[in-house]
Amino acid sequence: MKTWFVDSNVLLRFFTADDAGQNERATALLKSAAEGNISLVCGPPVLFEVAWTLRAVYRVPRDRVLAALQMLFALPGLEFADASIVGAALASSSSTGVEFADAYIAASARVKGCDGIATFNLKDFSRLGLPTVRF
Repeated sequence: MKTWFVDSNVLLRFFTADDAGQNERATALLKSAAEGNISLVCGPPVLFEVAWTLRAVYRVPRDRVLAALQMLFALPGLEFADASIVGAALASSSSTGVEFADAYIAASARVKGCDGIATFNLKDFSRLGLPTVRF
């Protein structure tokens, strides 16, 4: 079976359907993966790009963006390069209301055993339950 890394533009065409031809091809690709004909791989930068573009360009509300990312995470045939961190970040983002990218940073920090987060974004990281570092 062939394995392909899927780029954010494919996922964005799937979600936005703003180009009918590309939407049809993206849908067929994801369906083929779900049916076990091919294997797709995705990584955090792709998810960050999808989330940012949906929020900033398409003005999709945060909860709908999160639902889209959760749907991708559950899609058969689509593997994530760091599934455990992505899963933790999706759960944390859902429960705290913090953007997915910040939840991913927090989940990564936990996995690496970090003592805190060096950030100016004190509000969101405190909501994620991580100490922030004064520097």
